[in-house]
Amino acid sequence: MALTIALGCAAALLAIAALGAARGQLAGFFKPSYGACLAATVLPLIAAGAHLLDAGTPDLVLRLPLGLPWLGAHFRLDALAAFFLIVVNLGAAAASLYGLGYGRHEPAPQRVLPFFPAFLASMNLVVLADDAFTFLLSWEFMSLSSWALVVAHHRQRANIDAGYIYVLMAGFGALALLLAFGLLAGPDGAYDFASMRGGERAPGLSALVLALVLLGAGSKAGLVPLHVWLPLAHPAAPSHVSALMSGVMTKVAVYGFVRLVFDLLGEPAWWSAMVVLALGGITAVMGVLYALMQHDLKRLLAYHTVENIGIIFIGLGLALAFQANGIGWAAALALTAALFHVLNHSLFKSLLFLGAGAVLSATGERDMERLGGLIHRMPRTAVAFLVGCMAISALPPLNGFVSEWLTFQAILQSPQLPQWGLKILVPAVGGLLALSAALAAACFVKAFGITFLGRPRTEAAAAAHEVDGLSLASMHLLTLLCLLAGVLPGLVMDALTPVCQALLGQRLPAQAALPWLSIVPLAEHRSSYNGLLILCFTAISAGLAWHLLRRVGAPGARRAPIWDCGFPVPIPATQYTASSFAQPIRRVFATLLFRAREHLHMPPPGDPRPARWHVEIRDLVWELLYLPLAGAVDFAAGRLNAFQFLTIRRYLSLVFLALVSLLLVLAAWP
Repeated sequence: MALTIALGCAAALLAIAALGAARGQLAGFFKPSYGACLAATVLPLIAAGAHLLDAGTPDLVLRLPLGLPWLGAHFRLDALAAFFLIVVNLGAAAASLYGLGYGRHEPAPQRVLPFFPAFLASMNLVVLADDAFTFLLSWEFMSLSSWALVVAHHRQRANIDAGYIYVLMAGFGALALLLAFGLLAGPDGAYDFASMRGGERAPGLSALVLALVLLGAGSKAGLVPLHVWLPLAHPAAPSHVSALMSGVMTKVAVYGFVRLVFDLLGEPAWWSAMVVLALGGITAVMGVLYALMQHDLKRLLAYHTVENIGIIFIGLGLALAFQANGIGWAAALALTAALFHVLNHSLFKSLLFLGAGAVLSATGERDMERLGGLIHRMPRTAVAFLVGCMAISALPPLNGFVSEWLTFQAILQSPQLPQWGLKILVPAVGGLLALSAALAAACFVKAFGITFLGRPRTEAAAAAHEVDGLSLASMHLLTLLCLLAGVLPGLVMDALTPVCQALLGQRLPAQAALPWLSIVPLAEHRSSYNGLLILCFTAISAGLAWHLLRRVGAPGARRAPIWDCGFPVPIPATQYTASSFAQPIRRVFATLLFRAREHLHMPPPGDPRPARWHVEIRDLVWELLYLPLAGAVDFAAGRLNAFQFLTIRRYLSLVFLALVSLLLVLAAWP
């Protein structure tokens, strides 16, 4: 029943997309379109939740006569698919609700309304697919529909460039996954997942499949060095689409990695965990450092998605390491931490992107240097954005703290690993994770403080106003979920139990039945966490502090002159800026990671024009990898261009040489 509901809603979303193509230009059509999308995402969300929580429900399988006649389309709803179906449709429902209010501000609805529901349908179909053909077809459909949304505002040249880079990386990732599925299918060409699970593979073949999956899923998720499209494409899309791409689509890529590596590939080798761990640690630190350097609010959030993908892959790498060594309970802990962070990141990153969209709608600005003082003009948006900042900074009692705390608990089990490489690497990755957590807190102090506190830096910020009620409702819904997942984490951990049981054959102890809503992932004498206790302590402490200030402080407000440092009329330009906040960290890491260059334009003496200071931040991956690669491709294309102008005699000679070479290869083939 749940599988039928999910597939029916995916078909309904495709029908809504067709209607959007036909009627999207009509005024007001966004309301029925986004309303139908909301209904078509809430239903599979409920169905998947019921399937996941009912431990006795078997996997649901369905074959439909779609595609090639002799193949068909296979779909499956198991515990892993049900969990990711919840993740996808939670973010999709919030984005659809936000779109009901945001849609009136969309300058080109006919370029958004056909592709938004198609994007939602494709992500659902990727999660439900049970064969390589359906998976790849849905994956490509997801890439193309999201690309169309990235270039929806095509009159801006930067958006066109972002779309070009995105579709190029998406094609590269799809090709890598196609090759991975080809190797998993083997010589028999068994393209359904059930046949792939039963196959036996040589260690070298498994290593090649893992490398291809890391390239394919990692390019879509944003693993370094495949992340370069993400900070370009995510800010270019409309705000509710940015929330989907960053909060949901990257999790579909994580699903692809988990499905292929943990489910289809078989027992991992211990060294494969080292590769995943190293990539995760580097991705986490580089993502947050580059996020700290940004003053475009949406680009800051996009780079921070890279950091959180690194945290997720640290958990997945730990699960591979423990699974390879037969330490099942620790593998279950690490996998639970990774999947918990998948859910958490989808919640708070969607919340933050929707908050950034509210700021953009109210002010027309994404540049934090041109904002400020919005907490007085958009108080409800500011509260929601603050909760998102606290959650992504892993502050208790919110949800981000729980998953990162579980990841650290898994790291602390590394002494039980027998390989010295893992004994050294895992603590080092733990140090990188701790560094990224501290930098994340600094990053979002900057994001919230520069955007919402202080005085307005421009007239647009001074004239800002609160957004509509539906947009606020979507943000406050995500705010509530961030709080609930932090205060009641045992419910989420118990929901992940069937996923760990199916993939690892191991499970953590039940958590929801523990007294006072505590979680004890391993044993009481090792570690425990109680979000409700922290919430109560925080609330009581804040109440006592407020009461003491009221009792001890002055009985009423008084107005008196204060010391103004000899500058009685401060202007907004004298405030702290995003660039000045990040300057100490930038100068520490500039030569190593940023290739940062500071440009000071000082007018000559007597010139009344102001001095201008500009910092140029260059992504090291562009400098060291992609620009040289693009140059090599351009050089090779230029040399190959000469083959267009040969004579007929030379063409025939080349054909003859190619034919002789092929015959020699066939003659030497055993």
